[in-house]
Amino acid sequence: MKLSELTSADEVKAEALSNPAVRAEWDRTAVARDVASRVVRYRVEHGLSQAELGAKLRVSQPYVARLESGDQTPTLATLARLAQRLGLEFHIDVTPTNVRMTA
Repeated sequence: MKLSELTSADEVKAEALSNPAVRAEWDRTAVARDVASRVVRYRVEHGLSQAELGAKLRVSQPYVARLESGDQTPTLATLARLAQRLGLEFHIDVTPTNVRMTA
């Protein structure tokens, strides 16, 4: 098989998201994924290990790993801690049909 014949990641994602159950889970975890992405980006840009970032946030390395996994939706207290200690900004849009966060 040639590389040009392979399905792209965007195509795989689009197909998966056409399934209503997958789409619902994707939408449900949007905030956690956005925060995880921001935290990983911050850590990489600043050359920090998870343990070093944990020390800066005053949390454990396993906590940072869970935050970066995007599996758990962070609390407002967690978002406040990230904003205060790392200088990150989070904007949350909560409406009846849409709950999403932009960073």
